[in-house]
Amino acid sequence: MSPGATEVFGIRHHGPGSARSLLRALEDYEPDAVVVEGPSDADPLVAMCVGEGMEPPVALLAYAVDDPGTAAFWPYAVFSPEWQAITWAVRRGVHVAFCDLPAASTLALTDAPAGQLTGQLTGQLAGQLAGQPAVRRDPLAALASAAGYDDPERWWDDVVESRLDGASPFPALLEAMAALREDAGSGADRDEALREAWMRRVLRATLRAGHRRVAVVCGAWHAPALSPPLPPAAADARTLKGLAKRKVALAWVPWTHSRLASGSGYAAGVTSPGWYHHLWTAPDQPVTRWLTGVAHSLRERDLPVSTAQVIDAVRLADHLAGLRGRPLAGLGEVDEATRAVLCEGDAVAARFVTTHLVVGERLGSVPEDAPTVPLEADLARTCRTLRLRREPLARTLDLDLRKPGDLERSRLFHRLRLLGIGWAVPSRSDVRSTGTFRETWRLEWQPHLSVAVVEAALWGTTVPAAASARTVDLARSADLARLTSTLEDCLRADLPDSFAALLRALDQQAAVDADVVHLMEALPDLVRARRYGDVRGTDVSAVGRVCAALLLRICTALPQAVTGLDDDGAATLRRHVDAVQSAVALGAGPEDATPDEGQERWLATLAGLVDRADVHGMLVGRMVRILRDAGRLDDAPVRLHRALSFGMPAAQKAGWVDGLFADGALPLIHDRELLALLDTWVGQLPEQEFVDVLPLVRRTFGSFSAAERRAIGARVRSGDRGGAVTGDDVDEGRGLAAVATVAMILGVRS
Repeated sequence: MSPGATEVFGIRHHGPGSARSLLRALEDYEPDAVVVEGPSDADPLVAMCVGEGMEPPVALLAYAVDDPGTAAFWPYAVFSPEWQAITWAVRRGVHVAFCDLPAASTLALTDAPAGQLTGQLTGQLAGQLAGQPAVRRDPLAALASAAGYDDPERWWDDVVESRLDGASPFPALLEAMAALREDAGSGADRDEALREAWMRRVLRATLRAGHRRVAVVCGAWHAPALSPPLPPAAADARTLKGLAKRKVALAWVPWTHSRLASGSGYAAGVTSPGWYHHLWTAPDQPVTRWLTGVAHSLRERDLPVSTAQVIDAVRLADHLAGLRGRPLAGLGEVDEATRAVLCEGDAVAARFVTTHLVVGERLGSVPEDAPTVPLEADLARTCRTLRLRREPLARTLDLDLRKPGDLERSRLFHRLRLLGIGWAVPSRSDVRSTGTFRETWRLEWQPHLSVAVVEAALWGTTVPAAASARTVDLARSADLARLTSTLEDCLRADLPDSFAALLRALDQQAAVDADVVHLMEALPDLVRARRYGDVRGTDVSAVGRVCAALLLRICTALPQAVTGLDDDGAATLRRHVDAVQSAVALGAGPEDATPDEGQERWLATLAGLVDRADVHGMLVGRMVRILRDAGRLDDAPVRLHRALSFGMPAAQKAGWVDGLFADGALPLIHDRELLALLDTWVGQLPEQEFVDVLPLVRRTFGSFSAAERRAIGARVRSGDRGGAVTGDDVDEGRGLAAVATVAMILGVRS
């Protein structure tokens, strides 16, 4: 039996003109087998390309079973020639198979460390072209240069992408690539040699299977290596001998246009996937339809664009193409017309067009019955139940935790964060609310999160089970700060199974950690976790006991920690003192303790430090303020006078002042003695000392509100800054009016 015929079609990956020409060529050639560049062990997934629910852009995902973080993608858009060849063959019952190196070998050959995304390999391995001659790195640039173009994209647009009819370009491209390969020399990259040897092996096997007319669809650079006559099979066998393999799993996953863009770091990417999608879906009058769509998008952003401007933009694009000798206006001319006419030179509006239209952010989908890990299936079911769509465009979601549906969404987002799946990120809400029942999230699904889901699948088959197992594992090795933040996340995620393990680990870690800063860092997170537990109905009594134990250790260790601190150390410890004070105010004791027990212990600890001479002034000032606000000190003016008159450098005095007043200006506004002392001290500073402390004092006063600064300034200007408040200071008429108003509100007679 004579061997079958072979026709090689060298295409450009993700080229709509190339795809259109390929479909015409396949119709003319009528092959009984089609082999396509792609991982050959993905053949069982080919039939799904025409299944219900499959909508490009999508990608083949391959990941190592023993290390899901080692993965590779082979993306396809609807305008990708490979995708069109596959769907053309499947719909006609023509045998179709992938012919590139199996993913099992591709992932075995990569030298990337475990856990790192190593793929995106549609046309070339990421490092395949490194160190090669320029013609091998970018053969299209060499052809464009020979044709007098300085931009290979524009050359390809002219000769292929903008073609709507005419003869097949593939014979000419094959001849051109053969010449380029000959000029580049025979020294192929090892990965390239392996890939082409494997492609020839698959092609020979296809011919041996009895197929008479075989169409080969591959990147144009490889076309000469697959054209008949093929070299002896023995040579390819020697090249492939000992080819490494590892156990892999493959699945279809959704992809986006932005991840097809070359700007995303994708080696075989294109600069304008959104534009190419338009060329594929709107081949008639593409320029007019495109600019009309641009105008519509700009109007949605409340930018005025008239019909007359659209007409002018179309004319400008056509005229630019004519001046440049191009057969049809390409993206360059359309972009210039958009910027000049529709955007009126506005760079921000033009950047919006580039990001959202030229590149685009279309997200594909895959059938529900497509192979995937159980965790992904559970996540998809949960999203359907909670009416959450995984979309590539960022959006903000405000949740009210008093509503059952929103509470479940919050739990899902926190569980995914514990698993390292960053689909939802906490954000700041535009809704003004101080309640703990509200959460705001920023949602943005990106294709690489599919790998994160695969990695997380090691921990369980459902989102709650995986998050719980991951949290328990973390408890074995995390430090105190990580344990406390994880405990807070665990409560918000409603994972009671892992809560007990975290609590035990936290108690053990706190008992052996002698660093008071670590303890002070941990307490606020625990107190917040306790409050979130209250809001969500979770039993957090055990958290209260841990909080009380932490506070006891803090109060015991703090007196030794405040000695011998420099300015930076004092500033750091002051922030932790503030955080602990806030936590104590919220309640840091067990449920069965007296409400003020923890606060009493904390304030007593601070009271024992404010009279020590070895404590930094910034800390002393801060502790005095805390004790004054708690009603434990009534001699703050005396202490301020002593601090400002003591023989310390002016900078240390300024630190004392900063510690006392940085939390607000109310003491200065209502305590005239404090204001007088501070005003006198500043006024008596020598010139050089004044210059030295001015930045520190300005930093303190800069934290005051405008109204507070005005009130202080008015008192200083008027000289009303001394003595206690007396009856002479009261405006009796205004006071009686206020009393009458309050009496009316309360419904009593004044």
